[in-house]
Formats: sequence, structure tokens, C-alpha cells
Amino acid sequence: MTAAAEVLAAARARGIRIATAESCTGGLIAGALTEVPGSSDAFDRGFVTYSNAAKVQMLDIRPDTLEAHGAVSEQIAAQMAEGALRHSEAGIAVSVTGIAGPGGSEHKPEGRVCFGISQPFGTRTQTVEFGAIGRHRVRAATVEHALQLLADALRA
Repeated sequence: MTAAAEVLAAARARGIRIATAESCTGGLIAGALTEVPGSSDAFDRGFVTYSNAAKVQMLDIRPDTLEAHGAVSEQIAAQMAEGALRHSEAGIAVSVTGIAGPGGSEHKPEGRVCFGISQPFGTRTQTVEFGAIGRHRVRAATVEHALQLLADALRA
């Protein structure tokens, strides 16, 4: 069983649906989940909010948080996941915002991705440094990690 299929089965077992809020992956997490036949009973919706304006408009990200911390931050990952939960019929939401590359800076290097997991009782965040392994590999690793975070949260 694929990681996405395991996540969907865990969501079904808990009787909840999943939402995603994605920046650097551009919808790849939603794509992985909906690749699984029958996913519609456990996957509600995905938000692809690549631009800062999309994050503000679709997920209610606070502009002052963007200004203070930047788009690639745990603060924004938390607000993205919380916004996805609020604007969906889901019981759990995962968010990702990061620098897939090429590029980055001394303060926000290529391969840094911030994750958020939000459920009605709270939100957790995490930052992972995948390193400068190339855009495709950063995005693939981000999808894999997001699915693992969902699986862990759904089993907890």
C-alpha cells in the first residue's frame, strides 16, 4: 500500500477528511492523495497558494506575519494549515511552504521546507532541511514527508 493510500485509510478509519495547503509543491500532495482510487471519501480539497497574495486571499494568512517572518516560516505554515481547515470540510489539514530551488539565501537556504498539521484541537509545525538536492528531489521529499506527518497525526 502506498503512503497516500495508508493516509486515506487512516482518515477513513477516523471518519475525517483531509485538506492540503501547498506552496512549494504546487499541488503534488493533493495529487498523490487523489491518485488513489476512491480517495474522494477521505480527501476534501487542496489549496495551491504559490503567491503571497493567494495565501492571504485563500487561507487568511495575516500580511503582518508574512512581513515579520516571510513566506517560508513555521508561522506561515501554521496559518496555512489552520486556514485550510477553516475553509474546508476537513478534520485535518497539512501545509507546506519552502524553497525548492534553485536559489535560496543564507537565512533561508535551498531545501528548507516548513510543514504544518492542523486539527480542531491544535496545530503543530516543523521545519526540515532537505538541502540543495535539486528542485525535483526537494518537492518529492516534501510530499513524502507531508504524507508521513498526516499518517502519524491520524494514528495518534
